Amino acid sequence: MSGSNYDAEKYWKKNLRLIFGCLGVWAFVSYGCAILFRPLLAGITFGGTDLGFWFAQQGSILTFIALIFFYGWKMNKIDREFGVHEE
Repeated sequence: MSGSNYDAEKYWKKNLRLIFGCLGVWAFVSYGCAILFRPLLAGITFGGTDLGFWFAQQGSILTFIALIFFYGWKMNKIDREFGVHEE
């Protein structure tokens, strides 16, 4: 296996690991906290309502926005590591 193919394979493995990690966090927050764990979070008040409802209405959206910025920041680091960054 040549060096460039090996680097491309490592690059895509890191990229996919990051994507699946971000999707896992988003699924946990939007599905887990807002639906599955809502009865457990019902006793905790946040923003004038219970925490499970807040995750369903606001938290999952804010988490998604934070993940967009995190993904961009992390991909820039990975791009620089493998020498494929933009100038």
